[in-house]
Amino acid sequence: MKEFKGAAGICIKENKILMVLQGTPDEEKLWTVPSGGLEEGEQYEQCCIREVYEETGFTVKIVQFLSTKETTIKDFKVTVQYFLVEITGGSLTLHDPDELIHEIAWIDSERLKEIKLSFEEDRELLLTYLTD
Repeated sequence: MKEFKGAAGICIKENKILMVLQGTPDEEKLWTVPSGGLEEGEQYEQCCIREVYEETGFTVKIVQFLSTKETTIKDFKVTVQYFLVEITGGSLTLHDPDELIHEIAWIDSERLKEIKLSFEEDRELLLTYLTD
């Protein structure tokens, strides 16, 4: 079985979570927190910081490790580490090198309960960081 290792950044500001709408031109666009796969020689924390920047334009620092998700998606054993991050600079910019990001938004808990997610299993985790 193939393996995918990656990292995701959870960024909260004014009781909203930073999310991106992603997808290829021939698939449904779905919401997720900024995330992606480890590059060769990269640590999970470095991957998280890089992916948040690539997908949103914000530079961030890791505040704390949150959790690890281990699952199987299609033919892949998936391991993703989630980190709480804080913005240190940059500005909201779409400059994803993979051209998979279509929108960046700050999502509140009400909207988070309604939108379609790339990873449905993340909804409960993400909602724990927002208050109603």
